[in-house]
Amino acid sequence: MASLQEEIKQNKKFESEHQKAAINILYTSNWLYNMNAARLKQHGITPEQFNVLRILRGSYPKPLMLGEITCRMLDKSSNATRLVEKLRQKGCVERELCETNRRQVDIVITQKGLALLTKIDNEADDWNDSIKTITKAEALELNRILDKLRM
Repeated sequence: MASLQEEIKQNKKFESEHQKAAINILYTSNWLYNMNAARLKQHGITPEQFNVLRILRGSYPKPLMLGEITCRMLDKSSNATRLVEKLRQKGCVERELCETNRRQVDIVITQKGLALLTKIDNEADDWNDSIKTITKAEALELNRILDKLRM
């Protein structure tokens, strides 16, 4: 297993352990993102589209407004309008005008979208194995530390 310095080919030491931790989080985040993107690519979706589908599955059968989806997304800077439109074109979501408010558009996952998520879920063991190099106790501690960092 290569160290962070080896991975990014850095010759000099970091200014502090805090700086190293921040860079390590960013580097590892990109590493995980790329692994996730590769596994989802074979299903024809991006990690951001996958995130939207999971959000909609969580509220199913209740539709969500675009703003509700956006506030639940992992990446708040993602263009949720564009993501929903791409998923609509793939038949994974539907947009419907709200009966009580004609300016509101409700978004709901389709059976095709649910089936896609089920297929991806069935392959989740391979994805999960890639991050099981740490123990459950280490994962709990890592989650605690990351939650504390965001406070």
